[in-house]
Amino acid sequence: MTDKLSQTIVLSNGRTLAFAEYGKPDGKPVLYFHGHPSSRLDWQLFDPDDVTAQLGIRLIAPDRPGHGLSHNQPRRTMLDWPDDMLELAKALELDQFAVLGVSGGGPYAAVCAFKISTRITRTAIVCGMGPANANGAKKGTSWIYAGKPALMRNAMLKMMDIGLKRDPREFQRRFLSQASTSFSVPDAPLLEDSEFAGDFLNLTFREALRSGIAGASHDARLYSKPWGFQLEDIASDIHLWHGELDRQVLPSVGHHVASAIPNCQASFLSNEGHLSLPRNHLREILGTLVS
Repeated sequence: MTDKLSQTIVLSNGRTLAFAEYGKPDGKPVLYFHGHPSSRLDWQLFDPDDVTAQLGIRLIAPDRPGHGLSHNQPRRTMLDWPDDMLELAKALELDQFAVLGVSGGGPYAAVCAFKISTRITRTAIVCGMGPANANGAKKGTSWIYAGKPALMRNAMLKMMDIGLKRDPREFQRRFLSQASTSFSVPDAPLLEDSEFAGDFLNLTFREALRSGIAGASHDARLYSKPWGFQLEDIASDIHLWHGELDRQVLPSVGHHVASAIPNCQASFLSNEGHLSLPRNHLREILGTLVS
């Protein structure tokens, strides 16, 4: 299984792109875009029961540049990501595929729907971050890095990197002590589980910063500047889920995205938060993508 979680290809420009695979090897392909800062490994947080395999899905989760095992791309824009996905699809011999973006992966799902829609069967955005002009975009805790000047952002990420490597138990203790203000009530049972909390830190933050902070810092910068395309110009259908109790990406952001995309089928769930929604509604989300 380890090999499936640490696969790589070399792109045409010489960069290494890493990805993990979950589910059924010959199943219906879904490209999954991780949160921020996070990695190809965070899918394990949402699918402990292997719903992916039960639904006959081959889920492919790439690391974005500078995250996990993927080489950094210092001057990339959000519009570069679909090109990487086309190369990945070619390497894996995928003619068409569905796309799923969770949290910080939401904008990357949106840009794929904008730029390479003819290759995509369906697109889902779950608890997705929105553009900087969205109502409430700068109030959610997902904005803690994206909303800071570069020097401050890099210092914060470096402190996180040092803390995770020097004393991961102490970092986890401090993280959980602050989680009550960062996450909502529906997320609490997950974070109170020490095993989940440890996996959350290791599969997201720690793996994202494996090769340094440059990738995560650049990712944050891209969220806060114009994305290079307009949500209003996405012609394909988008399926969106967002929790009304989400404290990381406020529900007002989800409403903005849903209103801006012309063909968006949105579900706003009154009793869900940021982590609880993809965990509790995974079967519905994946089923929509491959039905």
